[in-house]
Amino acid sequence: MKALQRVAFALYIASLVAAFGSPAKADESNKLTIFTFSQPVELPGNKVLPAGTYAFKLMDSASDRNVVQVFNKDMTKLYATILTVPDYRLQPHDKTIIRFSETAPGGPEAIKEWFYPGDQYGQEFVYPKSRAAEIAKAANQSVPSMPSELSGNVSQPAGNSKAPSVTAMKEAQLKAENANGKETNVEQAFGTNPANKSSSQSK
Repeated sequence: MKALQRVAFALYIASLVAAFGSPAKADESNKLTIFTFSQPVELPGNKVLPAGTYAFKLMDSASDRNVVQVFNKDMTKLYATILTVPDYRLQPHDKTIIRFSETAPGGPEAIKEWFYPGDQYGQEFVYPKSRAAEIAKAANQSVPSMPSELSGNVSQPAGNSKAPSVTAMKEAQLKAENANGKETNVEQAFGTNPANKSSSQSK
């Protein structure tokens, strides 16, 4: 019960943080959004963002596997280029939604997913396999994963989706790390078909 309360509280805090994130330059092509975090947050690739204001945007919104880039507020410094898989919510929201996964006690919460206002389809963040397995166990939920050796690609400079570091992530075989320690096909856990989402998984 205590664990469930921590998860509920984490999602509550995530919703509050998202409420303070305001879309900038409302642009459907890259979904640029400015977020202000009141506490450190974890990104894939062993990246931790200190509390502060950051810009999130899509590198290539037409790609089957979206790529999210995270910059400082002025977009003069790139912090991370992150592979995602499509995620689905039954009801779109008029505000930006960003949710976190619970991690080990004392550590920053890990960003799980991001939905742009009005979108039913969003981005589920892909973590390196070893870290994805840890988060899956701590949060009791499935986490999409890529090979652990690609962890460093997240921090590499990338001006477009043809950058070698991005291409390697997009071509990687993705899996889903589950809370029970088992690994499954990523499409089974994060398929884009709404029929794959049971009512218990709806957000």
